[in-house]
Amino acid sequence: MPPKGSKKGAKPAPANKAEEEPAKVESEVNGQTKAEEFEKQEEDVAPAPEPGKEEPKEEKPAPEANGNKPSKKRKAEDTQKEPSKASRRSSRGAPKTSASPVQLINYLLSSSALELCRPDDEVQDISSRGKDIKTYSGSQLSPFEELLCAIVLSRPISHRLGLRTIRTILNDPYNFTTPKAISDASTDKRHQAMFDARTQHKDKTATQIGLVAQVISEKFASNDTDTSLEAVRKEAGKGWDAERDLLQKEIKGLGKTGLDIFFRRVQWLWEEAYPFVDERTARGIEKLGLPKDAEGLRKVIDENWKEIKKDGLPKDEKQAKRRAFVIVCERATSADLEGKGEALVEAAAGS
Repeated sequence: MPPKGSKKGAKPAPANKAEEEPAKVESEVNGQTKAEEFEKQEEDVAPAPEPGKEEPKEEKPAPEANGNKPSKKRKAEDTQKEPSKASRRSSRGAPKTSASPVQLINYLLSSSALELCRPDDEVQDISSRGKDIKTYSGSQLSPFEELLCAIVLSRPISHRLGLRTIRTILNDPYNFTTPKAISDASTDKRHQAMFDARTQHKDKTATQIGLVAQVISEKFASNDTDTSLEAVRKEAGKGWDAERDLLQKEIKGLGKTGLDIFFRRVQWLWEEAYPFVDERTARGIEKLGLPKDAEGLRKVIDENWKEIKKDGLPKDEKQAKRRAFVIVCERATSADLEGKGEALVEAAAGS
């Protein structure tokens, strides 16, 4: 386990890469109102342009201020040192019904929780296409797939649009699940995937996933089917700080938000990143009544391990605990983004 406070913050993006850190909107990035307004305009008013035609120019958000940022682990821990702010948030956002930590964790690990973590259109998509389709909410993805998802979700789009884009690119007819699959696809095909997803920032996202595939193929894949990104870990000496720095250096457009999303998800496989709770996840976890700091959540899982249901978790105990930690973080975040946190607590209390 990495020592507390040992993680550096991701390097700030230069001013000419302002798109890496999007303007404030709901989603993994920030708030939902503006994203949903754009989404409504995109889906209900403006017809989708044909692939190959230039999209209207998007407004670029303001660039990040220069200066190093504190470690995400340390920053999450520092928020615990602000009792007045934490107290106000807890009293305002705490669910009316309470559930014990074990009830909450067991419910979050269950398939029942997925219904409260998915947008309605994902539920409909699974119903029409079958349970075997890959989803960000319920599928176990490779590190390469997680990297693609992190890039999609770090855009200033709503949670619903982000997950729909992910379902589109990871399933038929595109199946962009390996660097080779993306590299072999034409530029038009990558753009068509974005139009089929009816998402925003189509050109930027299509271009970026092509660049990611190229970088991974050339520098971090041992063969055409390698999606492990183990070469990243090896080059970085399996150091969390070095891995973040290396990915940010090599992949254009991958900023702090994208790195946080990526490491939140892969820490069960990359133990050097464990335990990690980013700021967005901390808010969702706290609203459910669980510790929002990484060490506190890890301790709750460790201390109650005998009572925690282990269906679907890896057989190795250490890896199983890390996987449980990741699922709890992910589903707490998704339930909060979907506005279903209170319903989840009530369901957990009655389980």
